[in-house]
Amino acid sequence: MLRARQQLTLAVRRIGGTVVAHMAPEARQVRMNTDPMMPPSARDETVARSPRVSVVVPAYNEAELLPGCLASLQAQDYAGEVEVIVADNASTDATARLADELGAVVVHEPHPGVCWARQRGTLAARGDIIVSTDADTTFHPGWLTAIVAAFERDPRCVVVAGPCVWVDAPAWGRVYGRVLFSLVGAVYWLTGTVVYASATNIAFRRGVWSGYDLNATQGGDEMGLLARLRAHGSVRFTRKNVTFTSSRRLQRGLLYNLFVTCFYYYLLGYVVNKVARRTVIGTAPHMDDRAAKATPRQRWAVVVGSLVVMGAAAALRFHTAVLHLHTAVLRFHPVIPRWR
Repeated sequence: MLRARQQLTLAVRRIGGTVVAHMAPEARQVRMNTDPMMPPSARDETVARSPRVSVVVPAYNEAELLPGCLASLQAQDYAGEVEVIVADNASTDATARLADELGAVVVHEPHPGVCWARQRGTLAARGDIIVSTDADTTFHPGWLTAIVAAFERDPRCVVVAGPCVWVDAPAWGRVYGRVLFSLVGAVYWLTGTVVYASATNIAFRRGVWSGYDLNATQGGDEMGLLARLRAHGSVRFTRKNVTFTSSRRLQRGLLYNLFVTCFYYYLLGYVVNKVARRTVIGTAPHMDDRAAKATPRQRWAVVVGSLVVMGAAAALRFHTAVLHLHTAVLRFHPVIPRWR
């Protein structure tokens, strides 16, 4: 954890971040990031033209990494009004106190779950544009400016999403990240469809938001949110506007992340909870718990997940082979009805 914090601190320094000083209570609700050398009349005009942005940061026991996130947000060069909301999800450490001392608006959500925390934070937000991210994430100084610019280029745009980079990730994690977001970008370039969005880097217009799926856990604040908002307008993917997030979850290894995190908690959890309309599969264990070990349920998830993936691959290959055979037969017997 200490190493991850050091890496994120270095990331803040690389992008020009500074340590956040205590912010006066009257300045917490809205921070205006305009140039102090700008004449007052020009500054007021710039702020008036720029939409108000609310950044929602859910946090559970994030006292070690949250300061880096807030420092990075303080270093943003966006010319308009910025509101930073930390949604404390029943933390047992100093998360809420630190967020308050560092100038964020703090709201409390006692019900465990990232979707519940994002819901609470978004309901408290006053911005025209809601930016959702994570407490273990930092940003380059122009991150918010780029998000707002994407909305302004397309009035029909309701969601702006971007990729993330895992800081100090293992080799397989670096490859995974590049491949994942390269594929997302390629699909977007070819079809105009954003098939995946990182919860560390997603923004939407407040006016079209109808709430998060509170039965969902992992995936509900990404795939679920995309599905709900897509019907209201276009979704843009800004591939160069990256965020820098902690790789602590990746430190458990490829197999754990492939089958436990991705298959069990993300894919299976999202589908099962959506079908059941209640939370059947809960949230993945918090990665700050160093003593946490895989439970028997998680071990079974690895076994069952492996069998399901192998079975699906075999079924796909069989189906493909049958289609090829059917195509070959049609060449000699065209009277056979074609499969739809």
